[in-house]
Amino acid sequence: MSDMKPPNIVFVLTDDQGYPPLGAHGHPFIQTPFLDAFHGQAARFDQFHTGTTCAPTRAGLLTGHYCNSTGVWHTIGGRSLLRRDEWTLAAALGANGYRTGIFGKWHLGDDYPYRPQDRGFHHVVCHGGGGISQQPDYWGNDYFDDTYLVNGQPRAFAGYCTDVFFREALAFIEENRDRPFFCYIATNAPHGPWNVEPRYRDLYRPHTTSENYARFLGMITNIDENFGKLRAKLRALGLEENTILIFMSDNGQAGIGDDAANARMYNAGMRGLKGSPYDGGHRVPFLLRWPAGGIARGRTIPQLTSYVDFMPTLLDLCGVPIPAGRSFHGESLRPLLEGRADEHWRNRIITTDTQRIAHPLKWRLSCVMQDAWRLVNRTELYNLAEDPGQDRNIAAAHPDRVAALQAAYEEWWTLCARQMNDDIPISIGSNAAATTVLRTHDLRTEQDRLIVWNQAQVRAGSPAHGWWEIMVEQEGEYEFDLRRWPEEAGHRVRGGIEGADVAIREDGIQPGAEKWYRGGVALDVDTAGLTVSGRPTLWQPVRPDDRAAVFRLHLPAGPRQVRAQFSAADGFSSTAYYVYVRRVG
Repeated sequence: MSDMKPPNIVFVLTDDQGYPPLGAHGHPFIQTPFLDAFHGQAARFDQFHTGTTCAPTRAGLLTGHYCNSTGVWHTIGGRSLLRRDEWTLAAALGANGYRTGIFGKWHLGDDYPYRPQDRGFHHVVCHGGGGISQQPDYWGNDYFDDTYLVNGQPRAFAGYCTDVFFREALAFIEENRDRPFFCYIATNAPHGPWNVEPRYRDLYRPHTTSENYARFLGMITNIDENFGKLRAKLRALGLEENTILIFMSDNGQAGIGDDAANARMYNAGMRGLKGSPYDGGHRVPFLLRWPAGGIARGRTIPQLTSYVDFMPTLLDLCGVPIPAGRSFHGESLRPLLEGRADEHWRNRIITTDTQRIAHPLKWRLSCVMQDAWRLVNRTELYNLAEDPGQDRNIAAAHPDRVAALQAAYEEWWTLCARQMNDDIPISIGSNAAATTVLRTHDLRTEQDRLIVWNQAQVRAGSPAHGWWEIMVEQEGEYEFDLRRWPEEAGHRVRGGIEGADVAIREDGIQPGAEKWYRGGVALDVDTAGLTVSGRPTLWQPVRPDDRAAVFRLHLPAGPRQVRAQFSAADGFSSTAYYVYVRRVG
């Protein structure tokens, strides 16, 4: 493998799909012909395990480190920001002659120094936050004809989101056909809200009584069609042979409704869905094909593998050296790809968990894995070789096994916990970003219910309470614009919205999701306040026609905490949903 031209990499990562919804994985009626064909031609890591939600998995995939050690153990609340000292796959490849591009979902920070263009990507076409229509995303995006950020600047696109991301990725591939490239296509689909063209939903209405499930599966069929176009483009450009093509999902299959509805979903015999410590929460498809590297025939790799193996594997396959001082929690899977499995892989132990709280807790929603053994939540033991559905807790019969896996967890926790209490500040005043937008999606707080993370909550006027961790990069004069609505919306702080203020695709919106795109409660706030740690709170009135409450103050360089709030005479108060910060002197 080492004597050829460096291979290209195309990495397709879907959001919330999980392992079950592929025809090749036994789903009784989903239509995924292109992915099924690829499944038959690729190396298939059949026991590949990730984090149980979006951002944590992405942090581990792109660093080779367990997510809790990178600062990313949540999807909101300032703990989806990838520590600035983490070395990413894109940075490593970019430093070794690769052109790097990302298309779709990033979800590891929307402000400097956490944006994809700050972390090694040369070309970026992304939505904001953890999904289209979330609070950091461009106002009014609904999956159809949206505005995405292209290298940090908003640009309007025509078409459905998945189609747009693949189309832009294919243009990137063609533009860089004569040099090594890393093309990362991270679809937000099939993450909810389940907005999709009716023709895809209609494929599944005869098979399910769940409207949401029909839409969820329809989004996957749309991904499948785009995957087929991707493979055709690689063949047409003569790139298929020396391209490492990868398909993966980020976590377990998402639930689509209440417990009864979820129970009717095909789940490949597994227990648990997204967010669960059982296998259904973190076992995902990982398919890899590279004809020039001898990986072109369908083969199942049964050994236990982890998302932290992804970066070291790709760097190994591409011949990229690991600089002194850099290391991984995972290891290269090249021996398994080359058929060189030994006892090491059988004895190997990996761990995953679900935190989704401000401060991680030991053993919370955890799973320690060794071969077919699973230690769940510290006290439950399962043997998947005899009990793939994880129905029978056999911990009492195997105390030595339980003790060994508990000891392994303790080592893992020590590895991950070293920086858990450190701040992960958003920078203001950097020369790399003229404007920083502090959003309640990234608000630090002790309770998730105090975080406003999607545009439906902004429209509803849901109260948010907390603070932001910031780093003042340069001493100077700073302007803070406190807003209820984002700048592009143009609405007054105290104003509401009647009906729809943005164009939406009526026939494509998930029933019940209209609240994400229509209306807006008026908030009769009359006062704005700004507190920067170490300084007294500044106050000013909010007038009826104000679109922002603007504060100006001098700040020295260094770390700070910021609180920004609106309040009303009737006792209502909330953190300002959007705070635009600029250095003005």
